[in-house]
Amino acid sequence: MKERVNVGEMSDLGRLILLGAPLGNPADASARLRDVLATADVVAAEDTRRLGRLARDLDVTVAGRIISYFEGNEERRTPELVDELTAGRVVALVTDGGMPSVSDPGYRLVRAALEAGIPVTAAPGPSAVTTALALSGLPSDRFCFEGFLPRSPSGRRSRLRALADEERTLVIFEAPHRITAALADLADTFGADRPAALCRELTKTYEEVVRRPLGELARWAADGDPRGEITLVVAGAPTTPATRPDDDTLRAAVADREAAGLTRRDAITEVASTFGLRRRDVYTVVHQV
Repeated sequence: MKERVNVGEMSDLGRLILLGAPLGNPADASARLRDVLATADVVAAEDTRRLGRLARDLDVTVAGRIISYFEGNEERRTPELVDELTAGRVVALVTDGGMPSVSDPGYRLVRAALEAGIPVTAAPGPSAVTTALALSGLPSDRFCFEGFLPRSPSGRRSRLRALADEERTLVIFEAPHRITAALADLADTFGADRPAALCRELTKTYEEVVRRPLGELARWAADGDPRGEITLVVAGAPTTPATRPDDDTLRAAVADREAAGLTRRDAITEVASTFGLRRRDVYTVVHQV
């Protein structure tokens, strides 16, 4: 008899488990993901072929029933999976990479399970959003995830105009065949000097992170025609001059952070991020004679 994954005792109902799958490198898979794949009664996969490859890479035998669950059939398949859950079965949901529901199938099933009173949990794993954010070199203390921009040029430009004054770092997914046009629109709307990072094929063989201002990044993309899975990180809008703190306030903020144990360099970096300023501007203020 197979041994269930211990996700807590709540009722005779089943349980929905969201699996954080590797973005590309199978070695990033958690031990818990392996256990759930091996023991779940049903595994709903965005792409059953990719699930098969992942299972082989992990040397895991998926003993439960495998069904496809992707954007084109999730409305139809959701009631079927809820029936499995109410019958007491454990259902695991896995997408091609990262966490289900984050610009991937899953949200509809999570809502339906919760409405049916079914426990929902997760085996957390890799996320392209936080991985790209961490690698970008841009402020990560506050950020905004936009998912995919609208597909039409007019819809994309309208959305970007609405985001132009957003002061948090932005994380955006984009398809390779639209990335060049999207970067051109970003440079036009946000300004060519706005810092950004294009993260491509994260954790895979041809991983690449290109950190440049939007104008340069748009030209790079136009010349290079980047392929693969793309996550774009864009610095937030700089604080407007009207809200910029005075020099004494900036110096005091740096001094407070130094007193708390940060090095001067780290203190300046944190203050610049907090107020949406360039690090060199805060550095100049702090070192004024």
